[in-house]
Amino acid sequence: MQFSPRALGLSAAVITVLIWSSFIVVARASASHNLLPLDIVFLRILGASCVLLPWGGWLLRAQRQAGERTGSLMGLSPLPLRVTAIAGLFGGMLYAMLAYSGFFFAPAAHASVLMPGSLPLWTSLLAMAVLHDKITRARAVGLACIVLGDLLVGGASLLKAFDGGDVWKGDLMFMSAAFCWACYSVMVRRHALDPVRATIAITAFACVSFLPIYGVFAWMTWIPSHLGSAPVAELVFQAVYQGVGSVVISGITFNVMIRHFGPVRSTMITALVPGLSALGAVTFLGEPMHLNLIAGLAMVTCGILFGVRQPKT
Repeated sequence: MQFSPRALGLSAAVITVLIWSSFIVVARASASHNLLPLDIVFLRILGASCVLLPWGGWLLRAQRQAGERTGSLMGLSPLPLRVTAIAGLFGGMLYAMLAYSGFFFAPAAHASVLMPGSLPLWTSLLAMAVLHDKITRARAVGLACIVLGDLLVGGASLLKAFDGGDVWKGDLMFMSAAFCWACYSVMVRRHALDPVRATIAITAFACVSFLPIYGVFAWMTWIPSHLGSAPVAELVFQAVYQGVGSVVISGITFNVMIRHFGPVRSTMITALVPGLSALGAVTFLGEPMHLNLIAGLAMVTCGILFGVRQPKT
């Protein structure tokens, strides 16, 4: 049975949006259960490694047969060591550590605004500084909308910090996580990296640098961890969903979506993520939807759509 390119593109778009939206809801729900933030990072890297590292080994053998000398980390990464380390640090470890830690302080509705909203903001500013991109008038309007939306959400929680609230810490972590992913995205573009090889590289770096250290520290009880006491079913679910689903499957479907719809239309499709994830937070987690969240959500979504508008020729 063969599917048409349009059917494949639409299927990839639906899967990508659903995984990205549910990631926020699932990560927030995990924060109220047994596992700690770094436990979830550990399982995310472990799950992704089980799929991507064998794939990376196969790619590296193919590169060597073709006469290419690239590859690092004892054959686990298909990219040079320097590129692997920088991409793995920002796109793998720091992003995951900040994002999952943020869910232990702030609700999912905040993440649905601040992470998808901050990402195009940071990416545009970094691309302008590093790649010398020009910001069009439409993109400037979009970025202004995003900044206003972020302020409506993050600014409100920051004001409550004077009353002893901790939500602002999560909001800051969400925006910092988006900044790390923006650094990784700009690096991928600057070095013209293949998305699959880049994903394998950041997973290989995290596997070599994070898994053994955290595993030993948790086993020796030198750091807090609930890996040993959490139900096996939850450990398996987190490894499969966070690692295989959020990293591997959504990475593949996102690239299929871009191949079919192009980067501009794909970004417009992913503008559905803030609204859907906020709706999921209200429906499944029972989170309240305050007026500032609704306004911030609307501004961020409009900002994303404005930012991808093509200038008229």
